[in-house]
Formats: sequence, structure tokens, C-alpha cells
Amino acid sequence: MKQEHNEEDQFYYPSKEIVRHANVKEYEALYRKSIEDREGFWAEEAKKLSWYKKWDKVLDDSEKPFYKWFTGGKINIVHNAIDRHLKSATRNKIAIIWEGEPGDHRTFSYFALNREVSKFANVLKSMGAKKGEVITIYMPQIPEIVIAMLACARIGAVHSVVYGGFSVESLAERIHDSQSRILITADGGYRRGKATHLKEIADEAMKRSATVEVCITVKRTGEACYMENDRDFWYHDLMAIPLECRDCTTEVMDAEDPLFILYTSGTTGKPKGLVHTHGGYSVYTAATMKYVFDIKPEDRWWCAADPGWVTGHSYLVYGPLINGATIMMYEGAPNHPFPNRWWQMIEKYGINILYTSPTAIRGLMRFGPSWAHRHDLSSLRLLGSVGEPINPEAWKWYHEVIGRGKCPIMDTWWQTETGGFMISPLPVMPLKPGSCAKPFFGNEIGIVDDHGNDTKQGDEGNLVIKNPWPGMARTILHDPKRYVEKYWEKYQDKGWYLAGDSARIDEDGYYWIIGRIDDVIKVSGYRLGSAEIESALVSHPAVAEAAAIGLPDDLRGNVIHTTVILREGFAASEKLAEELKNHVEHEIGPIARPAHLLFTDALPKTRSGKIMRRVIKARAQGLDAGDITTLEE
Repeated sequence: MKQEHNEEDQFYYPSKEIVRHANVKEYEALYRKSIEDREGFWAEEAKKLSWYKKWDKVLDDSEKPFYKWFTGGKINIVHNAIDRHLKSATRNKIAIIWEGEPGDHRTFSYFALNREVSKFANVLKSMGAKKGEVITIYMPQIPEIVIAMLACARIGAVHSVVYGGFSVESLAERIHDSQSRILITADGGYRRGKATHLKEIADEAMKRSATVEVCITVKRTGEACYMENDRDFWYHDLMAIPLECRDCTTEVMDAEDPLFILYTSGTTGKPKGLVHTHGGYSVYTAATMKYVFDIKPEDRWWCAADPGWVTGHSYLVYGPLINGATIMMYEGAPNHPFPNRWWQMIEKYGINILYTSPTAIRGLMRFGPSWAHRHDLSSLRLLGSVGEPINPEAWKWYHEVIGRGKCPIMDTWWQTETGGFMISPLPVMPLKPGSCAKPFFGNEIGIVDDHGNDTKQGDEGNLVIKNPWPGMARTILHDPKRYVEKYWEKYQDKGWYLAGDSARIDEDGYYWIIGRIDDVIKVSGYRLGSAEIESALVSHPAVAEAAAIGLPDDLRGNVIHTTVILREGFAASEKLAEELKNHVEHEIGPIARPAHLLFTDALPKTRSGKIMRRVIKARAQGLDAGDITTLEE
């Protein structure tokens, strides 16, 4: 990628080859068209999928903000993710390449994946699973988690995937809220060379939730498990039972029938069970993935997220399968047994596109470029980033060291609530390190103050979405009032969705996500984003990762408190702490100089890789950190 040096506003331009082969050659004209005729644009995208019955109406906004999409339409996401591929050459294409942390591996063609999904869908039906009931899935990143999700969707059941690292409390709470009767789990999985004990956690969660009647367990690690008569069944035993009918007919669903529930904890309060549907979600994930990641039939796609998160739902499972891609899955940690594990697999399997989080990138960056340079990464065509703002230093390392300077980075901003990308570049766009570029087609994004007025260019404000979109969550399970209050109440007179993030727009119309509104630090009346300060710290050669928070101060409102992880070869000292404070002052200005700087070996993070700044803040003030069940460490 050719680049133009101009400090923060430098552009990285795509190669002529990237532009020549792109699914979309030019952004602006199609974006204008998608805004001028939003329903027409989404109708065209919907026509690219397979429907049992075409919709009567593209958008029903009669009960705002409870929008409905493609009303009257009949569809099933599995019909598009598997069934329609069986009638073409795609049936023999590899759908999933999986590697376990110990080094074992398996592959499934679309034909084989359909066979496994059909068998397990029939198993679920034999256990009394019904259309519309919620089935909880609590598993490691193994192929059976994808098979279980697709089997639920095929019979019209609603899956609720709980990340396989969550605690007893988190699992029990989600089972209770969704009133699940069936739980699908595994004896364990592998993480950094150790077996996790998922079935033990599942057993304890079932004691706390009286709703579970059936528990199906996949044997992965071979750990001894407690199996209760008439409740616990081994997956392999059930799959080995001959059935009268091997096929399982895909259930015809209404476009607005629920597909899955996914819980998001946010910063406070009990987890919110966000409801996504078959129709709009199918259309949105398929379109966003096709255009943003320029998916081609020959691509091998690796989304390194776990299926327990929305990124895994949309862009590890459903989006790629609808587009007929080959999916890479890996069970374990990126640096086990050595920091070249990912680069080794990219070389081994010929991966074309890697989509991961800034946290993972920074974690691997700590070990330097030599591990990546040992491997042939020339198969990579595109890179992606998701989960939080990527600081420019990590962006450039990812681009130069992993992408060898030729792979555009698709820095995507979206949420569990949105179902898919809302702001993202396309491969043909000039890129700015740290910016997620421009709105995806059909979306009007505003940066406004608390009264709904547009902020000035370059000023931070609340990020709002000014229109409905097909992939949007329809409600919060059992709590529609909370759905309105959380997302729509603040700007209800304008009908805008409040994302809860702070952002700004630059002179070129590029969006920069600052961080959660809660993570904006106000010092002496100035708004500073935690991500801004963290980026300044990480740009110093000694710093691998950093977290910044605001602590109350009588004089300035808040002072900046930072926590830093050092790279290998650097030692903590008062002299280095002072040097880092000076560095932040130099990079941003005196107002951003940290009052406190601590060194640590680890930061509190959610299992999706987001830094839990509220935990750091509570600990720094000697307060109770509240619910920390979603922390990785």
C-alpha cells in the first residue's frame, strides 16, 4: 500500500490490484444511493439470499423503536448458510478448517457440515426441542459449537451461546433469564496447555437453575465427568444412534422470528439478553461481510473471535457460511506454545484474511517482529480489527509486520446490539491508522452533544445512529422497557439510537472512536479519551499495553491515572515512569499528562479482550469492583 506521510492524517492507499478485484470499486456513489433509497438498497441485498416467501414490506416502523424488517417474508438462516450451497459446487468445498491447541485438526466440507448439523438437529428434536425455545450452548471453540448453533437454527430453536470461559454465576444467570431446558456443553477445552473444566462449571450452574432437564456433553479433553441419569448424555453416544431419517428438514421461519439471544454485560447492571432475528440479521451479516472483507469463493477466512461473542456469531459462523467461504477455527491461545502459533497456521493453511482484536495484536507485538518473520504470510490479502479502537502504533505494526505493507486493514466499529459492521472502510478506501473510516451503506452516523446538536469538526461527542438497519437487535429479552431506556430514550424525539461511545469526525469525514462515554476523562473542562492517552503510551518503545482512567480531583475534576504493561527487555523504574509521563505530555499536551503511572503484568479484561476500566478505577479508589465474572484474569 502506497502511503502519504502527514503525521496522524497520513493516508495509506490500496494497491491497484486490490481495487481492480474489489466487490465494490467506489464507495461514495453507492453510499449516497443507499441513503437516498435505504429500503431499496436493502431490498436488493435481500434478493441475493434465498427466501421461501418474499417479504411484503421491507421496513415496518409502525411501532418505533421496535422496528421490523422484511415483514411477511419466510426464511431460515441455515437455508442460506448450508442448504442452498448443496445445490452447487460449493457442496464439496471446505466449510471449516479447525485446529485444536494440542495440534489436532479436522475439516468439514459443506456436504459434511450439513450431515453433522442434520444429525444433531434430529438429536435435539428427540430430546423434545421445539421451535421458539431457547437452548443454551456453553462450549470451547471446537467444531461442535458451530454444529450446535446451526442445528438449533435449523429446527427453529433459539440459541443462547455463553462464552466457555464464563463463571458459574454468569452461566447460571443466563440459563435462568432465558429459561433454557436444554444445555449443550463439553467436558472441557484447552487453553495455554491446560484443560478447562466446563462440565464442572455447568454442573454447578444447573444446581442453581432448576430449568435444565437435558445436558448434552461433547467429549473433548477426556476429563472425568459427573453424569446424572436421565439428564446427562454424551454427544458422541447420541450422534451414533441410527435414526429413521438422517436428514432434518429446515424449519420455515418468519423473517422476524428470533434466531439467537446474546447477553452483553455492559458496564453496569445485569446482563442484557439481546434478541436477533432470522431475516434482517441474515441480510445484514451477508452484505457487510461481502463488501467490507471483499469475500471471494477461493478465500480462506479467519475470524479469531470465539463464537461466544457477537463477532463469532456474525463473522465466524453466519456471515462466512452465507457467503460460501472457508472458515478457519482455532481453539487455543495465540501465543501457545510460542508467539508464532497464529503465523504458523496462516502459513500452513494459506489463510487470506485475518480478523482479530487490537488486544491480540498488541499482545503479539510485545514479542517483536522476528516470530512473524519466520513464516511465509504472503497468502494474506486483507486484515481486520474489531473490539475497541486500535491505536496507530499497533495499526502500523499489524500493517507492516503481518500484512508486509500490502494488506489493507478493515478497522470495524459495531456492537452486539447492531449485529454487524456500522462504520468501516472498504478495501478500496484510503486508510488512516486508528480511524474506522466511514459509515457502512444505509447508515447515517452522527456525532452530537447531549442536546442532539452536531459537534464541530474534530470535537468529540456522542455517537448516534440516525436510522434503523436490518441487523439491529429487536429488543432485550423480557425487558422491552430497558431496551427503550438504554438505547433510544435520550434522543427519542429524533428517533436516534445512542451507541454509548464517544467519537469525532475529522476534516476528511473519517470517524475516530474515542471509547465508551464512561471512558471519557474530563480534566479541567477538557474531554480526553482513554484510548487517546493509551495510544500515546503505546507509541513509546517500552510500552506493550496501557489503560487510562480518570480519578476524582477537587481542583481539576479528574486527574489521569494510567496502568502500563512493559515490553520484553524493559524494567519498571521511577525514571521510566517519569519518562512515560513526559512522553504523553509531548504527544498530546500538558493537559493529558498522567498524575499517576503504575506498572503491572496484566490488565483486567473481558474475555472478548476489552479492558475493564471500571475495575481499575474501583481498585484505584479502594472501592468494590462489582461484578467481575466476565474478566479473563
